[in-house]
Amino acid sequence: MKSSIRRFATVALAVVSVTGVAVSLTACAGSDAPKAPENKITQNAWPSYYPSDYSKIVDAAKKDGGDLVIYSNTDQENWAPIFRDFQKKYPFVKNISANNLDSDEVFQRQLSETATGNAPADILATNAVQAWATYNSEPGRVMDYSSPELSKLPDFAQVMPGVYAMSMDPVGLAYNEQLLGGKPQSIADLAAIIAKDPAKFKGKITSRDVSGSWGFSVSKAYADGGSDSWNSLSSVLPSARPETSSGTQIDKITSGEYLAGFFISSAVAFPQEQKAQGIFTFVYPKDGTVVLGRGIGITPKAPHAATAKLFIDFLLSEEGQNAVAEGGLTAYRDSVKQVAGLHTYQEIVDQVGEKNIIRVPYKVTTDADVKAFVDKWNGLLGK
Repeated sequence: MKSSIRRFATVALAVVSVTGVAVSLTACAGSDAPKAPENKITQNAWPSYYPSDYSKIVDAAKKDGGDLVIYSNTDQENWAPIFRDFQKKYPFVKNISANNLDSDEVFQRQLSETATGNAPADILATNAVQAWATYNSEPGRVMDYSSPELSKLPDFAQVMPGVYAMSMDPVGLAYNEQLLGGKPQSIADLAAIIAKDPAKFKGKITSRDVSGSWGFSVSKAYADGGSDSWNSLSSVLPSARPETSSGTQIDKITSGEYLAGFFISSAVAFPQEQKAQGIFTFVYPKDGTVVLGRGIGITPKAPHAATAKLFIDFLLSEEGQNAVAEGGLTAYRDSVKQVAGLHTYQEIVDQVGEKNIIRVPYKVTTDADVKAFVDKWNGLLGK
């Protein structure tokens, strides 16, 4: 997939450097948000099913200099408990630098720096599925590392060779509870509400811009996921305007500029639902909830390769998945329990049923298929 869906934004780079273990999750959801239970971390220890010589990786990590560099599109609030608990487990890791980049820019920057012979990133992490698939379609772009945690995870945990899902994040439907005039539980429900008063909803619905790889991935996954998907979309899209980020969609729904929106990331919607109770509501569409594996992999010449391996293994462990959930992402390891303040894959299954979950495949879409889908989608949008 080429430039037709790539959006390499020229944004300022936000770099967060975490030093030591004094990392706290800023309560973007407000002080009244439910608190996650304490995640008890066993320092410098690992499960019995790990290789008998796993200590060699730990010893090598101690020689890495205590640094880890991550290129990612993941928000700092999501990372904070993960970094905190990883440094509790391995206190010799003193500095974690996490660049907050545009979804596609993660790969653009890595490729550019590799070409110059100066590539400082140890780990790449983004939920831009199509961009990941395109980047990793050539051999040697990620390290072929097999985590000992893989045997304890569902079969969808490894999304591509060398690339794991750090979370399985649902994409949902949101609406302004005070202004919409209904409580849709699906895209079809939203279509039915719009049909009652089309003039009211003209330009008042927001969809995701399909010219970006994230928007393309989730929109096409939903459209391909059910026999009636295009019927619902054909009724909703004429009232819709596209936005390039979930954050923008959420802000404009909360303010009333939009009455509802769909294909919004749960990672930013969950905190807003807690903060704006009675105004902003987020639901998993019962006619198809798209779930994105947030891909993470180690760069082939990672400067701190052993530390990166420890990080991947921790992230996939029960300790790590609890931290993933605490940060607002959706854990998928079966042993992570659904409690107040934590979201799990099982929660989605319980609400919509396994048959109504649409997992986005990590595979390259041809340019012809990209163009056909984008043209059809944009042709339906309101003008």
